[in-house]
Amino acid sequence: MPSTGQPVSGPAYPGQPVSSPGQSPSGPAFPGQSTSSPAFPGQPTSSPAFPGQPTSSPAYPGQSTSGPAWPGQSGSGPAWPGQPTPGPVHPAAVSGRTGFGGSPMAGGPDPSRRRGRLPVVALVLAGVLAVVTGVQAYQIHRLDDRLAAADRRTAEAQGADARRLDGLEQRAGSLEKQAGAAFNPEAVASAVLPSVFRVRAGQFTGTAFAVGKAPAGGGTTLLTNFHVVESVFAAGERKVFLERTDQRFEATIIDTDKEKDLARLRTTATFGGLVAARTPVKSGQQIVVVGAPLGLQDSVTTGVVSAFRKDEGGSGPVIQFDAPINPGNSGGPVINGSKEVVGIATAKARDAEGIGLAVPIKTACDRFKLC
Repeated sequence: MPSTGQPVSGPAYPGQPVSSPGQSPSGPAFPGQSTSSPAFPGQPTSSPAFPGQPTSSPAYPGQSTSGPAWPGQSGSGPAWPGQPTPGPVHPAAVSGRTGFGGSPMAGGPDPSRRRGRLPVVALVLAGVLAVVTGVQAYQIHRLDDRLAAADRRTAEAQGADARRLDGLEQRAGSLEKQAGAAFNPEAVASAVLPSVFRVRAGQFTGTAFAVGKAPAGGGTTLLTNFHVVESVFAAGERKVFLERTDQRFEATIIDTDKEKDLARLRTTATFGGLVAARTPVKSGQQIVVVGAPLGLQDSVTTGVVSAFRKDEGGSGPVIQFDAPINPGNSGGPVINGSKEVVGIATAKARDAEGIGLAVPIKTACDRFKLC
């Protein structure tokens, strides 16, 4: 039965909300009890009436209002201090761990997947190796091309050097020929003097020189003018003497041609013979005349061929030159720049200077069958 003067809005059991004077009808009668909770304990309501049940504010320190009320219950916030909020608290829900009996749990590695990935990795490695091999092969190919190009350039350079060297050798040979063809009286004199002698025939002296190859019987053949040995030959004698410095050699008159003013001598001594020129002389050609003018041995004079005079008066052609000669030069050789005999000095014009005459060497060679 209700008491007088006290408004009663609900049951009068302990813990039951009442509308006591001065108390807000919407607030709970006891701490932790919701105003909208049922009148009897254990009766379900929109919010729990017991301590620990979720309310609009946490019942324990650190407990989230929207989080789970019990350990292991999922929620957006931790129910206990240190409990992770994003996932459930139950150990079986932790990724990567195994449950009872070693069985794989949710989120752990799958051995079958691992075995399935091995062929893929092998294929990837094979592909990488293939790419590396291809790159190396390409680089080797490029290197071979570069080496081949370098070899070609080297061969071309060597060929060019060889051609240049050949050109230089040809030019050097040409220069040597030109130098050899250049007139050098000293070289000419040095080459011919050992083959030139002063010849003494009785009271007369002149010049003789060795020419051609040695005769079949040995010894040396020499040429001179007939007028040099004429006195001895006319006397029926044939012996003359060849003199050189302090040496003296006996020689014999073998043959003569008075018309052409030629005489052939032979000695048993051996001397080097001079070479007869194969080509006729030309005007302006430089010459050297060697002889014993006035008995003076090894005298050398130089000049040029003034002209080649054809046969005049039946005596045959003669060479005119301007090299100085004197009595005693008769029979001496006239030499060109190539150290070849072109003529035999015979005479000089009287009452004139620079006019000497010589018998062409071809005339003597043809007459005595020497050259």
